[in-house]
Amino acid sequence: MYWGLGYTNFSNITFFCLATLFGIFMAFNIGGNDVANSFGTSVGAGTLTIKEALVVAAVFEVSGAVIAGGEVTNTIRGGIVDLSGMTVEPIQFVFIMTSALLSAALWLMFATARGYPVSTTLRTPVQK
Repeated sequence: MYWGLGYTNFSNITFFCLATLFGIFMAFNIGGNDVANSFGTSVGAGTLTIKEALVVAAVFEVSGAVIAGGEVTNTIRGGIVDLSGMTVEPIQFVFIMTSALLSAALWLMFATARGYPVSTTLRTPVQK
């Protein structure tokens, strides 16, 4: 939290904390949706305990968010959503991205609870 607040020059602290909670909520939902698929066989076979699987999953979930999070944001900002047609202040873009994060997290929670198939992985096409 301190590192992230330093990155934002300690502005909009309340909103930053709220966005962080939404991010944790999304990570929880991704974990509930995907980690069971990844570690179910390892835990079932006894090669990993549930605690070990959760630690490994947590390390790689956080690492993926930190390492690739900026690229995902750039893809959404430049490759999916075209903001050139309107004037958007930086804080408005933050509101838009936070709204998208919360809505995706809520949908993922709902879909996972109902057993709907949902993909949460970002796959890029293989270049030939």
